[in-house]
Amino acid sequence: MIGRRMVLASFAAMPVAAMAAQTKAVGSVARLSPALDRIIDPTASVEILASGFRWAEGPVWVAQDQSLLFSDPPANIVYRWRRGENATPFLSPAGLQSAVPPGVREAGLNGLTIDKAGHLIGADSGTRAIVQIDIRSKKRTILADRFDGKRFNSPNDLCIAPSGIIYFTDPPYGFIDGDASSLRELQHNGVYALTPDGNVRLLDGGHHRPNGVALSPDGRTLYLALSDEERPEVRAYRLDGKGKVIDQRLFFDMRNRLAEGLPGLPDGIKVAPDGHVFATGPGGVHILTPKGELLGIVSTGKAIANCCFGENGAILFMTSSDQVAAIRLKAR
Repeated sequence: MIGRRMVLASFAAMPVAAMAAQTKAVGSVARLSPALDRIIDPTASVEILASGFRWAEGPVWVAQDQSLLFSDPPANIVYRWRRGENATPFLSPAGLQSAVPPGVREAGLNGLTIDKAGHLIGADSGTRAIVQIDIRSKKRTILADRFDGKRFNSPNDLCIAPSGIIYFTDPPYGFIDGDASSLRELQHNGVYALTPDGNVRLLDGGHHRPNGVALSPDGRTLYLALSDEERPEVRAYRLDGKGKVIDQRLFFDMRNRLAEGLPGLPDGIKVAPDGHVFATGPGGVHILTPKGELLGIVSTGKAIANCCFGENGAILFMTSSDQVAAIRLKAR
């Protein structure tokens, strides 16, 4: 999630018919290094695949049925898109299964991923929990909804380590009043680790707006995006063999891009198998080397909340405001 919460009300709910598959080219690719040509073909363009959503988020590629799942948190729907088909509701309601209580802004699922068993794992902003959903039966299981006996704020994004540890963030974006919400039980906006035995461990409670998380290929670096206008950064945490934090450092600073007035804030992150980091931020998806060197930026012309790889790594999917976009990748 990014700094777009004051404009959500302007997006009216759209009928499913408005979400048709398209091939409209938009946006641009800023090539800041020749090395980008090994990742994105110079002839590739950004295309809109579907549109008409209140706020598209949390894309994940489901290999077993060759589909893209993505969330619309304020609409409380998860959509499914397949090539050649329209985007249609897959889970509705996706997050909170009951009436939306006063003070809640986003009742739906946000970040999504797939575990080793093929379950959908979601950061459920409305239920205020990390949930597991069987893709076939759609049975829901709450994996964690509390820390030290207190309910989470509104889990936002997550990733899974090879060990099975689920790393996730818990900002207050699901509340209308944010940090001042009367629904809030925890006084920090945390970065957590949920271990396979169900234990929840706080990794960092010192950030104002922790958001997207992703792991390096070796599982020893956890990247964290801060959707903070005062600190628009991507941080890198060094982890030990048990997934505990050793130290942290600044990985990439997006202050200059934000100062240019480009749309968006640091938000979703994905890491390619070769270690390149795809981090959304002001102006689009920033493609970075494992050392934090900026190679280029993929833009749709709107704020991009998150991204993921799909079709065997050949496509970068991007959830961007009220639409879903894609660009073909050269390196897989």
